[in-house]
Amino acid sequence: MLISPVFDAALGGVFGLLVGSFLNVVIYRFPKILERQWDQECAELSGTPLEPQPELTLARPRSRCRQCGHMIRWYENIPVVSYLALRGKCSSCAAPIGIRYPLVELATGALFFFCIYTGGVTPHALAWCGFSAAIVALAMIDWDTTLLPDDITLPLVWAGLIVAALRWNNLRLTDALWGAIAGYMSLWLIYKGFKLLTGKEGMGYGDFKLFAALGAWFGWQALVPIILMASVIGAVVGIAMKMSSSLREGGYVPFGPFLAGAGLTAMIFGPASILEVVGL
Repeated sequence: MLISPVFDAALGGVFGLLVGSFLNVVIYRFPKILERQWDQECAELSGTPLEPQPELTLARPRSRCRQCGHMIRWYENIPVVSYLALRGKCSSCAAPIGIRYPLVELATGALFFFCIYTGGVTPHALAWCGFSAAIVALAMIDWDTTLLPDDITLPLVWAGLIVAALRWNNLRLTDALWGAIAGYMSLWLIYKGFKLLTGKEGMGYGDFKLFAALGAWFGWQALVPIILMASVIGAVVGIAMKMSSSLREGGYVPFGPFLAGAGLTAMIFGPASILEVVGL
């Protein structure tokens, strides 16, 4: 009886590996695309022409080695397998390939496997696969750049509300709606209070939108467990980085990856289990 569910989940996992490979492109290129758009808008407002730049989209140009410019062939871009076959090095110049690339692929594949295995090939499971992919991309982009792009966070909010409206996740639409509202407003109020007291900005608006998205997907009842877990893990990681002198310039740690991690934990184990993890 388990052969079919496991087979379906395995296929889902393989598809997740492919999606993870694409997410690596999104994580690296999308912030650069946004920066170009912002530079273009600033240039138009100031009347200062920009120098022509090479085309950059998620599809073009083809992936290349950052060191030598070697164009990556299709058989060098098979998720995980190519990394192992190349022993983590460029086939042309032997420059090391970051371990993060196969880890993102494996994480996405594992999340897709979990969603299909627990939910079957259903709209419910496929929706959570999409949620997982978006969360992985947001976590990594925020860690690299401290950006949580509206192009991902806002569709994630709407997707959560639509999924609830279609009853694909056993969540009432009213709970999802109030989850989105409470998620956004709670962090916005904390942000405003912190700024009034210190004159500094403690977080970005992207964090509000990501928390709103988590509220839309899990309901308002899950917001307290999620923010508790994100805060505890964020504090532990921040202290560890400070003690090891590995904090980036300005001494900050982006909060988005910890919100994302708490969201994935809630998806896998359920929001209530988070309270047990943090000891409440």
